[in-house]
Amino acid sequence: MMHEQGTGGAPKYGTVAQLPLIGNISKPLSNITIGRSGADEASVGYYKAKTAEGTVVELSATAHAGIYQYTFPSGSDGNVLVDVSHVLPSYRGMGLSQGYKGGNITIFPDGHYEGHGVYDNGWNRSPDWSIYFCGHFDASPISNKTYVGTDAGGSVEQSSGFASSSSSSTRVGGLFTFKDSVVTSRVGISWISTEKACKNVEDEIPEDKEFQSVVDDAQSEWETKVLSKVATTNTNDTTLTLLYTSLYFMHLLPTNQTGENPQWTSQEPYYEDIFTYWDLFRCSTALMQVLQPAAYEEQIRSLIDIWRFEGYMPDSRSSNYNGRTQGGSNADNILADAYVKGVRGAVNWEDGYKAMVKDAEVTPPNDPVDPQAPDSSTKEGRGALPDWLSLGYITPRFTRAVTRAVEYSCNDFGLYQVASGLGKTDDAEKYLNRSRNWRNHWNANQTSLGFSGFVVPRNESGFIETDPLNDSGYWGDPYYEASSWAYSWASIHDMKTMIDKMGGNQTVLDRLNTMFTEGASGSSGIIFDPTNEPMFNVPYLYHYIDRQDLSVFRSRDIAKSYYGTGVSGLPGNSDAGAMQTWILWNMIGLYPVTGQSTFLIHSPWFDSLVIDLGGGKKLNITSSGGDGNGGGNIYVQSLRLNGKDWKKNWLTWDDIFAQGGTLDFELGATASDWFTGELPPSPAS
Repeated sequence: MMHEQGTGGAPKYGTVAQLPLIGNISKPLSNITIGRSGADEASVGYYKAKTAEGTVVELSATAHAGIYQYTFPSGSDGNVLVDVSHVLPSYRGMGLSQGYKGGNITIFPDGHYEGHGVYDNGWNRSPDWSIYFCGHFDASPISNKTYVGTDAGGSVEQSSGFASSSSSSTRVGGLFTFKDSVVTSRVGISWISTEKACKNVEDEIPEDKEFQSVVDDAQSEWETKVLSKVATTNTNDTTLTLLYTSLYFMHLLPTNQTGENPQWTSQEPYYEDIFTYWDLFRCSTALMQVLQPAAYEEQIRSLIDIWRFEGYMPDSRSSNYNGRTQGGSNADNILADAYVKGVRGAVNWEDGYKAMVKDAEVTPPNDPVDPQAPDSSTKEGRGALPDWLSLGYITPRFTRAVTRAVEYSCNDFGLYQVASGLGKTDDAEKYLNRSRNWRNHWNANQTSLGFSGFVVPRNESGFIETDPLNDSGYWGDPYYEASSWAYSWASIHDMKTMIDKMGGNQTVLDRLNTMFTEGASGSSGIIFDPTNEPMFNVPYLYHYIDRQDLSVFRSRDIAKSYYGTGVSGLPGNSDAGAMQTWILWNMIGLYPVTGQSTFLIHSPWFDSLVIDLGGGKKLNITSSGGDGNGGGNIYVQSLRLNGKDWKKNWLTWDDIFAQGGTLDFELGATASDWFTGELPPSPAS
């Protein structure tokens, strides 16, 4: 029933489980597994699989309930096992596997069942959490039994119809056996109570609701709320599949859990399953604001409400628990981006700013201690604040020191933006100065491949030498999931200073080109890493040295080389839609600069693309001279914005998104000097 799709970390949820089985089942709670037979099938609102025993399983869902349709092989008794102890396991180790802690299940005289399970851990290292369930079958079972199971004692039937456990070693479940060849099951879930779970399933999938009707409703909702937001005249099946599949996957998380918060009562929206703002702040949340402005405002309000009741905004969150924080307090970036792009509505921005200040000024307690990074909190906030506040840089006594330093700089720039807007001039000056502290990690004498100047580890005695080609690390290292070749580009709010420190435009041009040159590092492949988020912005940085044409060339080459349809269609983990939003922006022909109202202009794929901005507003993007599919004649020859010639290689939110607008591109086979205006802003420089 519960599942987080597209995370790059250890699995979460996998509860409450049903497993179809054939024949006589003597030990139902003995960790039974059944293989698949052939490939699964899926479409919007529908999933189908076939087990190795020949049972066809079809699934659909609503907001708080799901429906299963089982077609058992003819001539065999069909069983459905409700195993409360089941969770999605992790192959990764590292102490991130989920755990079952106990639960109960009751089968009532009318054949429906209710109960709850208690679980813990997963990618965010959460403590115990409970989920409640209520299930019905449309057929009368020939038998239904509850069981308690242990490794030592096997599966023991409970004559009362009730099974309960408060131990991870004692499993509980129910087994339902049917003569019918087709059986449908409706299950509601709730974070609050079994009563709420039963109400959810009755409200959303009542007894007379047919399986196909649930599928149709799900498809209709996806079409209305998501897929219809973008329309194009393109007819290429592969490209359309990539476009709409990407839209689908970027909308799977976070979860709107409003009305299902077990921890506090509030009139504010409540969003959960955030994986993670470290992945999403770079370009994903900006697209969410474009496509889902009402839901995006709710997500901002939810972040602030979590701070009100728990003390910190999350960088990630699942099962009603913050964690884990990989680098900075990147909810600050999300709030800043929303603020500068005009999100107001019901957002209390004074409270929002207080939540950001909490991140910026108060070190979170290191509780619980993360065994992969025991130096400071990975649950929330900025664990390395003691160094940041006292030294202006982060020493190796804190893990991920360089990653944190460049991200804390970005976070503080976000505080500068909101403080400026709220008229807090002293705060604005302070945080603008702090946003420049990435410079304190810049070692002008660190070299790699003939280039000088990289962000490096340092302590009170000075810089610590690194190997920029090979210093990418993980939780316990100075750089998290990317090298200093990547993190040296991270402070885009201070880009002019960065260019100066690297040696000027020509050196930056050579340095960027080197990142995309096959074998430049001395081994096969390129330095640029399309599989992870820290380098998302790199192909577009040519804009800042007056080479928009190379931003188009590099980003389009990455898009066409590494993205596609099918099981290998992404270069890396989806990361809750982060990868999909990168390719969507490439199709649109823009790229957002988080924390600023700036969008970098590159080149659209389609002859025509219309984005529904909500409230009757639309953005119409047209192009002529291209191949209509993003594959040929990709260079901008001229651009008209809202009917007028546009000479800058960037635009702002207010230009085309605030009230809608038009972008009309003329494309060609070679680069041109279409833009003559000022370069994109570098507000911290």
